[in-house]
Amino acid sequence: MGLFFRKTKVTLLAPLTGELVSLDQVPDKAFAQKMLGDGVAVRPEEGQLAAPCDGTISYVPDTAHAIALTEGHGLEILLHVGLNTVAQNGAGFKALVKTGDKVKAGQPLIEFDREKLGSCGCNLTTPMVITNGDKVGKMEKAQSGPVAAGKDIVLTITLN
Repeated sequence: MGLFFRKTKVTLLAPLTGELVSLDQVPDKAFAQKMLGDGVAVRPEEGQLAAPCDGTISYVPDTAHAIALTEGHGLEILLHVGLNTVAQNGAGFKALVKTGDKVKAGQPLIEFDREKLGSCGCNLTTPMVITNGDKVGKMEKAQSGPVAAGKDIVLTITLN
């Protein structure tokens, strides 16, 4: 008698309220060509980044422009607010969590000043990518369109 193992599925919620777009629409080669991993991006309408799932904050740079989050099954998620925003040296960003913090899906992680960053010429399209793709068996992406932070599922991942 054979044993049947059910594959684990992980759902990731929109990290921002705004418009969901595919990674190939991100005007940054590293993200568009999936050099850092596969995923989706959101063009934000509000200045708050939220946790896409329960997990542990694995890294918050001093500039607070990005977050690395490890989900309970070991999935590593990079959330990068905008493009070329590291050049702002943290101006316009406020981290609400620190490395090692446990977070819940929908919990605010970073606040950012959309007007200030926009006036500096920053593109705020925010990629969310899985950096350890070897754990991903299958990735289902939501269709492009409006999403609400912490509410709408944007990625369903079946783990290997």
